[in-house]
Amino acid sequence: MNNIFSITNTTRGEVPGVDFLPIKDSVLGKKYELSLVFVGDKKSQTLNNKYRKFNKPTNCLSFSLGKNSGEIFINLGKAKKEAPSFGMKFEKFIIYLFIHSCLHLKGMDHGSIMEKAEEKMLKIFK
Repeated sequence: MNNIFSITNTTRGEVPGVDFLPIKDSVLGKKYELSLVFVGDKKSQTLNNKYRKFNKPTNCLSFSLGKNSGEIFINLGKAKKEAPSFGMKFEKFIIYLFIHSCLHLKGMDHGSIMEKAEEKMLKIFK
């Protein structure tokens, strides 16, 4: 791990053995500073309520901290529950959420352009 990318697991859950760094570098660039934090429902709900005014846990949140830095929070428990409804295994869904969050940090909004970018990245990093 380098100082440009850090991963923290604040849960008791196990993080899938995914190499997130190449995905980060591919979407955001090698010089982008990123912190990836795995959280549970409580922290996810607190952040979602504070910053988005939705008082419920969510599967992922991304926050831009500057032009070349950001932070992503992925809710492991919620991702595990939601993966089947997205037609994905848990590990693939975590990759999808990470890609999704990175694309938000890149400035993309939900819609067909973002979905095409997600599909393209998922094929590369399956």
